[in-house]
Amino acid sequence: MKNKVIIIAEAGVNHNGDIQTAKKLIDVAVEAGVDYVKFQTFKADKLVSKTAKKASYQHANINDGDDSQYNMLKKLELSHNDHLELMRYCNEKKNKFFSTAFDVEGVTYLNDLGLELFKIPSGEITNYPYLKAIALCGKPVIMSTGMCTEHEIKQALDVLFQFGISKEMISILHCNTEYPTPMKDVNLKAMLSIKDNFDVEIGYSDHTLGIEVPVAAVALGARIIEKHFTLNRNLSGPDHAASLEPDDLKAMVKAIRNIELAMSGDGLKMPSESEMKNIAIARKSIHLNKNLAKGHIISNDDIIALRPGDGISPMEWNTIIGKKLKVDKKKFDKLSFSDIV
Repeated sequence: MKNKVIIIAEAGVNHNGDIQTAKKLIDVAVEAGVDYVKFQTFKADKLVSKTAKKASYQHANINDGDDSQYNMLKKLELSHNDHLELMRYCNEKKNKFFSTAFDVEGVTYLNDLGLELFKIPSGEITNYPYLKAIALCGKPVIMSTGMCTEHEIKQALDVLFQFGISKEMISILHCNTEYPTPMKDVNLKAMLSIKDNFDVEIGYSDHTLGIEVPVAAVALGARIIEKHFTLNRNLSGPDHAASLEPDDLKAMVKAIRNIELAMSGDGLKMPSESEMKNIAIARKSIHLNKNLAKGHIISNDDIIALRPGDGISPMEWNTIIGKKLKVDKKKFDKLSFSDIV
């Protein structure tokens, strides 16, 4: 994951429990050029109690009169056959299937499916058995840190380390778990603090509206970007309203790739290959400001800096003053060292 910014398109539960919608989401992600399409692997019975209430944003985005988080999630489960079909479809489209598990059983299930890395969602960062199960899989780990303190991040890392995950296998995503996240709460500098304090690869899992914050995160050094997307933000479901629509996902990927290129230089301030041809055009050289005869001693009033810049640099101005002309020169003629003595 070290060679370029990894872009994870988070389909999540925006398929609304329909496999055909899930495939359409994959199509959108593939067209946008992302690296992974991520879903969610859970069984409602293992995730939430039947008395748990919806979050306020979930209630607002669904508004079906049912405040049960359990009932909402039950409709959004993906079956075993759904997983196999989506993996097959991603492979056919030459994109990588990814999913987040939310319990130990789900971790084991995804590992048995052969997933190449694991994602720890923000809500599970304090779940010791879950963290242990992921660590025992021995695969790279991406960990989101919404709602976290640095102490909680350290505790989670200690569990991963204890059960065999090395620091080099871990990427930590700064995140805010509010959908959508208010701009004033993004605190993007915290991503840099994570890098400084834990010496790991960093990234950003975004829940703001729009694409500017993940693009800014890349400019600050994020190596992984995760962003929810949907077919239509007006669909009913917990995450649609805070997700990107297809054109916006495509725009985000393009912007990230552009910023990635812009940040890829060696850091030395030198003329680039593309601008070399413009040096003579944009800069100036010393020209004559009036008609002058052979033998004239050049004074300050006799010369002027004009384009093009393919003659004597105006930085040689004081060197030219006091020199004698070897030939007649006309007003606006470009001066050369062969003209003077």
